[in-house]
Parts: sequence; structure tokens; C-alpha cells
Amino acid sequence: MTAAITVRSAGTTAPQAIPVLGTDAAQEVREVCAITRSTVQAAIEVLAGTRPINQLARRLDQRCLLALQHRACLTRREAARAPRTLARLHRNPTVRSVRACEVTPDIYEASAVVTDELRTRAVAVRLERSKQIWRVTALEIG
Repeated sequence: MTAAITVRSAGTTAPQAIPVLGTDAAQEVREVCAITRSTVQAAIEVLAGTRPINQLARRLDQRCLLALQHRACLTRREAARAPRTLARLHRNPTVRSVRACEVTPDIYEASAVVTDELRTRAVAVRLERSKQIWRVTALEIG
């Protein structure tokens, strides 16, 4: 549900309607942000090796799941070659902020900022709703 606020611009006589998010739209944005936050946190934990990837099977589509699995394997291989001091990448990851933008009523794109002990990175996510369930169809971890 959207409402409109009437605003008069300087120098015009006709009021302009500006759409305002209704409670349903605001609720949906909060839901998408919560899903994004938990999915990004879990994906970074998969890269760190502290969470099994099969826990994300219901949230990610097959292509994203395989790409994350491949990246986690490469990360583990690189960590095995590194000196002991750098052996653990992605230590204590924390999602700092999440922003979501509606593309269509059933598609949202979101971004998240994730901080760990070594660096801060950005994550981009595309969520699509099918059968009332949100699935991540694109996951880009910077």
C-alpha cells in the first residue's frame, strides 16, 4: 500500500504527488534486509570454514551455491599455503549494514558491508521471490 504526500514546488501552482512507502512495503524491505543480513553472514562464515555450505542450500539458487562452494575451496587452499599468521582469512565476520532496493515487486537488490579482523568488504545480493519464498540468485562478495 502506498500513500501520496502533496507537495508544492517553488514557482509552481500545481501540487505534485510524491509516493510514500506504506506499511506493507516497509515491512517487505525489512524482511528482505533481514534475509540479506543472515544470508551474507552465513556466506562469509562458509568462506571462513566455520559453517557448512549445505546450510545455505535452501536460500541460494544452484548457480550461487556452486560458485560459493568453489570460492570456499579456493580460500581454504590458499589459507593452507599461507604462513600460520595469515592462515585464517575471514576472522570474526560481522555484517555492519544492509541496504535494499526494489527492482520489481518480486525482485530486490541489496548491498551489505561486512567487517572482519583484517578488512572490510562489500557484498551485493539479488533476491527473487518465487512461491512466496525469497531466493538469492546473485551473490557477489568483494
